Amino acid sequence: MTGDRIVLITGTSSGIGLAAAVAAARAGFHVVATMRDPGRRGALLEAADAAGVTGRVEVARLDVTDAGSVAACVAGVLDRHGRLDALVNNAGAGRVGTVEQDGLGPVREAMEVNYFGVVEVTRAALPHLRASGGRVVTVTSVGGVVGQPFNEAYCAAKFAVEGFMESLAPVAATVGVAVTVVEPGAVASEFVASQGIDLPALLAAAGPYAPALDAYVARTRAAFDQAQTPEQAAGAVLDALTADRPPFRVQTSERARAFVGVKLADLDGSAVQGLTAGWVA
Repeated sequence: MTGDRIVLITGTSSGIGLAAAVAAARAGFHVVATMRDPGRRGALLEAADAAGVTGRVEVARLDVTDAGSVAACVAGVLDRHGRLDALVNNAGAGRVGTVEQDGLGPVREAMEVNYFGVVEVTRAALPHLRASGGRVVTVTSVGGVVGQPFNEAYCAAKFAVEGFMESLAPVAATVGVAVTVVEPGAVASEFVASQGIDLPALLAAAGPYAPALDAYVARTRAAFDQAQTPEQAAGAVLDALTADRPPFRVQTSERARAFVGVKLADLDGSAVQGLTAGWVA
């Protein structure tokens, strides 16, 4: 899947999405790089220019939580290019907190962006991917396999995405569409910085959960000291776009493979609970 093929990528203003857009353009795709606010296109266009692929990257507005925006974006791709060969679902948002204190609002918000947004964009793209024999590549997370403390809303949404895609994959294959999920671990990107967490305020409001939250934050900071770059993680996305027979599930690093492997071999849940309990002790 190279040459003059059209790929739509969501969430390309920074991080993995930006890196994947540039990598796909360098591999010969024409990239429709979408973002909720096209005013944030500067970093992407600078990276595309540095890579010599400006002519293969076009920016389009897309809010994955707005069905009208999704429909208009996909229709625009068809109007301009007449086809769609691949979709990369990358847009997402994180959340740190716990449900007793946060209530349901943040859970619903996380599901809207990280799950329902993925479903809506995939649904809109599928007729055109059937026509081209294309593929769906969805960036989930190791948090879509292993539940993590203080990430209840985020992990719930990513678990849902994994279940949706795992169920869709054999059905989509019957009409010629390949489905892959890409599971990054810690990635040094604006996705982390952009969460806007006021840690002192979060700890002050944590009440009985403050010691566990403090331990979790310390552990997570250490994990991100060893994080992948967005470019390294985007390599797995590009592999899923270009492989002749892409696998369903791909991790972006050896650390991610080892972490996910704990869950996939954990029939009674004790291995994961033993691991993550140490993060909050």
